[in-house]
Amino acid sequence: MLNEVQKKEIHKLLLKNALDYGKAKKENVISKIFYKFPELKLDIKTLSEYLDKQVLEINMLSKKQLEHEASEFLDLFKKEAQEKAEKSSKHNFTIEGAEVGKFMTRFPPEPNGYMQIGHAKVVFTEREFADVYNGKLALYFDDTNPEKEKQEYVDAIKNDLHWLGIKYDLEYYASDNIELIYSNAEKLISLGKAYACTCSPDEVKKSRFDGVPCKHKKQAIHENMDLWRDMLKGTNKNDIIIRLNYDLKAQNTVMRDPTLFRIKIANHYRQGNKYTVWPTYAINTPIIDSVKGITDVIRSKEFELMDELYFYILDLLNLRKPRIHTVGRLEIKDNLTSKRKINELVKQGYLWGYDDPRLVTIAGLRRRGIKPLAIKEFSLRFGMNKSESKVDISMLLNENKKLLDSHSKRLFYIGSPLKVEVKGIPENKKSVKLKLHPSTDLGYRNYTLSNIFFINTYDANNLIVNGDLRFKDLFDVTIESITKDIITAKYTEKTSTGPKIQWVNYGNLLQCKLYEVRNLLNGDEFNNESILIKEGYVESYAELLSEGEVVQFEKTGFFKLDKKGEVPSFISL
Repeated sequence: MLNEVQKKEIHKLLLKNALDYGKAKKENVISKIFYKFPELKLDIKTLSEYLDKQVLEINMLSKKQLEHEASEFLDLFKKEAQEKAEKSSKHNFTIEGAEVGKFMTRFPPEPNGYMQIGHAKVVFTEREFADVYNGKLALYFDDTNPEKEKQEYVDAIKNDLHWLGIKYDLEYYASDNIELIYSNAEKLISLGKAYACTCSPDEVKKSRFDGVPCKHKKQAIHENMDLWRDMLKGTNKNDIIIRLNYDLKAQNTVMRDPTLFRIKIANHYRQGNKYTVWPTYAINTPIIDSVKGITDVIRSKEFELMDELYFYILDLLNLRKPRIHTVGRLEIKDNLTSKRKINELVKQGYLWGYDDPRLVTIAGLRRRGIKPLAIKEFSLRFGMNKSESKVDISMLLNENKKLLDSHSKRLFYIGSPLKVEVKGIPENKKSVKLKLHPSTDLGYRNYTLSNIFFINTYDANNLIVNGDLRFKDLFDVTIESITKDIITAKYTEKTSTGPKIQWVNYGNLLQCKLYEVRNLLNGDEFNNESILIKEGYVESYAELLSEGEVVQFEKTGFFKLDKKGEVPSFISL
């Protein structure tokens, strides 16, 4: 039975999880509970049942009710967030049991989608450890689901890793090791530790939930072996799966006779039609990790309950066991990392593609103008922190701006143009040479000026007739008249006490589009204003920029030139 202290802490954790994610989920708090109360690992069943009940009750609350329920913890939540931020800013790159020169880890993407910021966090951490311990990092493609995996995704992942600057020491594929997995499957069957099952998916699910074995669990070993060989030959037309023979009443539900092999008749991007029996992650990963020499596995805490299964399979097969280290999962507030949900938004036309700058896919971040070094610094801030991190995108953007500030050219952008006609500009003032950065030598832009300028309409709000203004980095003028359509002014030699205003000059300007990127989601829903399009004028120097170059539009922000053309388009950072 759980005591009152344990119940209160669990209630608090679930409320916080619901506030952060919209709904509470058992798997999101389980590791925190074990960390706080390790004794609860001895009775996972009781804990699991209690959590199921609490999650159901909390998820029935309205948002207002949820906030009221959590009100007593708000100060505590704020304090914990501050402490977490302080800790996460300090790198922690020591790992229990690791030895210099005897370290090897792997980055294991499934090629069924594109890399995103969470993957970057993991792979940068793994590369850092490989360097610290003078070890190796392997790129391991977990590709045993032929229905979803494509060469396109393999290529995209490798391209993203190259762009991020990640070097891996070797590369291998689960699908190249199918025969190895098959031979170990036969060992498990011959030991009576795996059996063939022809129950429907719904029957298997119910059996595992209820903890009641099906009729196949007690089949003779020779029957299981015959069915296994029928699977491999493709002679048996029934749907057969191979399941671990463990305990349907195991407290850890992962251990309740999970599926190890299933039949999938589909063309595999790498193996073609060579195989129809495919292993699941549950069996192929521990075997391949052991055989390939992996010493240390670094993986997200969402897999924590699978650790028992991982080690159990290796024990049965008498294979060497790597060490497993758990790290907190990273999510970006009001954004998506789910491949399924991103695919839906792309197919429905809500997104430009998988490189949409609103996404935190690596392709999206690259298109937005985020530097690889910024992603690295952002990723390594979390070290081996086991707490789940849900942070604002601004944390990454701020890292990026540190890198951009001294190397980005400064230009003027006018978003709401108001015409200004200036009389009496001396000829020697019509040719101008303006610095591209106030303190870094990035060169100059040169213009021959006409007497027509444009300023932002909102900058004219405080201007008065006979008052002065300074065109920034240029010269001063005195206002003669102001209407809603035009301001007339005359050149003056006196030093202005009026405002400094940015400008563009007629004949030295380009029409342009700015794409202002905002949060992708509003709560759980797609934000229809996640990208705003603004039109205005930019200095004609923009014609000399290269696609992908980042500039700072003064008083507007950093923008990346996405596409050149008659009307260039820029994306906000």
